[in-house]
Formats: sequence, structure tokens, C-alpha cells
Amino acid sequence: MNTKNAVAERMIKLCNQKNIAINALANISGISPSTLYSVLNKKSQNPGIVTIKKLCDGLEISLREFFDDDIFDDIEQEIK
Repeated sequence: MNTKNAVAERMIKLCNQKNIAINALANISGISPSTLYSVLNKKSQNPGIVTIKKLCDGLEISLREFFDDDIFDDIEQEIK
């Protein structure tokens, strides 16, 4: 799995755990729903760390908590 897909899966997992709809997360995070959907889909190949931080703020978690998941253990190398 690549980094972008891992970030998207983690975001979806957290939304499900916290029972927050994607649009609601975008609104409480101060980003547009289209930006969030581009992070979750293949439109954005490089979701910025500032965007991820805003989403974490909306989920009321830290960046450390976001990345503290097994999904990030076996990410394939991005340099090819």
C-alpha cells in the first residue's frame, strides 16, 4: 500500500469510529468537502501535512495519534 492510500484509509476509519460524516469532518476542519474528497480519492496524490493536521483537529486527535496505526507499518517505498 502506498502512503496516500494509507492516509485515506486511516481517515475513513477514524470517521467511522467517531461516527462523523465526511462532509461534516470537512466543515468542522475548515476545509472544503472537495478537498477532503480529493484526499480520500485518487485526485490528490500528495495530501499535505497541513491538510492532515486540520483534519486531525476536526477529529480532535493529534498527528501522532493519526499516524499511530498498523496501517503505516508496511507502506511501500515511494522512491522508484
